[in-house]
Amino acid sequence: MVQALERSTPERSTPERTAPGWTAGDAESERAPQRSLVESIHDTLRDEMRADERIVVLGEDVGRRGGVFRVTAGLFEEFGEARVLDTPLAESGIIGTAIGMALNGLRPVAEIQFLDFIHPAMDQLMNEAARIRYRSNNDFSCPLVVRVPFGGGVHGALYHSQSIEAVFVHTPGLKVVAPATPADAKGLLRAAIRDEDPVLFLEHKKLYRSIKGPVPEGPHDVPLGLARVVQEGTDATVVAYGAMTHEATKAAATVAAETGASIEVVDLRSLKPLDEETVVASARKTGKVLVVAEANRPCSVASEVAALIAEEAFAYLDAPVMRVAAPDVPATPYSPPLEHAFMIDAEKIAAALRRLVAY
Repeated sequence: MVQALERSTPERSTPERTAPGWTAGDAESERAPQRSLVESIHDTLRDEMRADERIVVLGEDVGRRGGVFRVTAGLFEEFGEARVLDTPLAESGIIGTAIGMALNGLRPVAEIQFLDFIHPAMDQLMNEAARIRYRSNNDFSCPLVVRVPFGGGVHGALYHSQSIEAVFVHTPGLKVVAPATPADAKGLLRAAIRDEDPVLFLEHKKLYRSIKGPVPEGPHDVPLGLARVVQEGTDATVVAYGAMTHEATKAAATVAAETGASIEVVDLRSLKPLDEETVVASARKTGKVLVVAEANRPCSVASEVAALIAEEAFAYLDAPVMRVAAPDVPATPYSPPLEHAFMIDAEKIAAALRRLVAY
């Protein structure tokens, strides 16, 4: 699981457009350096720590070991133990300590090794960090980033594969983002660190080293709350996020080649705040929408997006809003055949998309 991090040089880039509905080509120049997701997050953390002494990284094994996925490799050697803190195996303590730091002028970036391990910290995160601004009548804020690997498909089984982001999306006061590309990882992490409220930064572990892409150099920001139109289309829309963005794009290409349908793909990027304008505009344009999520289907982010479209674009729809998501079972199985049956992939998305375009 632990692989050596390829060392890279500091990056500088251009700001991203902030208008809803922008496409990937607007920001990701072919001339920009190619980086993996893990490299992009690592380099962004390093550059932000160099620029702002208030930023402190803390979590289990983030120091000398560089984290279980090597995201923080080298930061301890450069910034020292006062700014890169190895913590006990106590998630509630990690988040509680980070809240105290945030309330006292620091900019903590806390790491929880796996989203599956975050449950002991839920009280601190959902009852304390998320509500500090409200309970203090806007006198205090909690500028805290919590980085968390999530998602399955890596043979991690129970406790290393969960996608429970809907729990946090349901919590007022928390912001939740899930980048699908190295460029978005950089832009969203910079925006999250600068935000005055707590942000849950979800990193799909299957994407860490499986994808590479251009990462703009310089101060590149992706504002929280803006979706990304991966590709334009007119006949159907697929809405996804995280690793499912890539699976949805593959499925769209397959079905387009088979049927000639023009399929739009929207990457949510930000789960809360949700870019309702871009989602609704795409639904109204194409009239057919498929929403994809890796999480369990009931009460998921996909459910919320489907409800939004039903409320705001019903008169424009030519077919029911469809969802593809994981079955309602307790965990991702360890057995490879069962894991494959549980996971959402391009083949399953394409099957649903064929039914949708046939309406």
